Amino acid sequence: MNKIDVVHNKINIKEQKVFLKGDALTSNIMMVRPANFGYNEETAENNAFQTNVSGVSADTVSAKAKKEFDHFVAELKKNKVNVEVIDDLDFPVNPDAVFPNNWISFHNSDFIVTYPMFALKRRNERRKEIIDKLKLKYDIKVQFEFEHFEGQQMYLEGTGSIVFDRNHKIAYACRSMRTNEYLFKKFCSDLDFTPLLFDAVDKKGQPIYHTNVMMAMGVDFVIICMESIPNIFDQEKLKESFGATGKKIIPISLQQMEQFAGNMLQIKNKNEERILVMSSRAFNSLSQSQIDEIEHHTKILHVDLSVIEIYGGGSARCMIAEIFSRPINA
Repeated sequence: MNKIDVVHNKINIKEQKVFLKGDALTSNIMMVRPANFGYNEETAENNAFQTNVSGVSADTVSAKAKKEFDHFVAELKKNKVNVEVIDDLDFPVNPDAVFPNNWISFHNSDFIVTYPMFALKRRNERRKEIIDKLKLKYDIKVQFEFEHFEGQQMYLEGTGSIVFDRNHKIAYACRSMRTNEYLFKKFCSDLDFTPLLFDAVDKKGQPIYHTNVMMAMGVDFVIICMESIPNIFDQEKLKESFGATGKKIIPISLQQMEQFAGNMLQIKNKNEERILVMSSRAFNSLSQSQIDEIEHHTKILHVDLSVIEIYGGGSARCMIAEIFSRPINA
């Protein structure tokens, strides 16, 4: 097995191939089957989407989460999406391991990025053996590490913090405890993305913990909760960027955002069919006109993720790490 080069400092990939049209979606994804899913008090500190329902045992919650996960994977495979399922470890206990997109992202040259995370319990989710396993099947040569910033209490939680427009090399992010402004701008500078930073808050005026719960990027559309963005200048800046990149804006309300209607991910299947993945809770919050507009752009796939959403505070998009690295035997 070839050694993966690890880069801790400034990244310079300006000579690397950038995404071309059609490359923004992938049919290869990674998901982590939870071993000990449950409510995490650390993440609940700034994740208003989490709820710890009393009277339900931890074993029951974990078992139901596994059933939801397995059904989700089965539906994705039925729709001809390639899912690399990684089993979480029994120890140490990782209650949020089902959300791998926060610690790793894949990019279409031959590199991956690993990220610094806010909660101490979540840092064990970054496992070298996962990367080594994927390296047997995908062309991964370089790992860019940002996790050393945890020592400076600076966090950037992968594609939870950052919503990518990969075709146009634009990175969108809302400020929060989990999305450090300096680190986000450094990331964009080093990886040659244009940064677009803004503020977004929930109905109580608290910063939204992750960008990907209020915004989902498609090839030719964007689903976004503009109501959550208090600054008119930020709203106009986003609209200008979406207009310049040919994105149809599909607005959702704060109430719909609370039902995870912003936590969606567009992928494609092996037949090049575009699919927008979401939870049934998110789908059921949409109006018929919103569904019609979305289906004008892409097929919809929704599954029940109720337990994972209630206790984990994340939904369908959070459960998927897109693999853009090239398959070795392709």
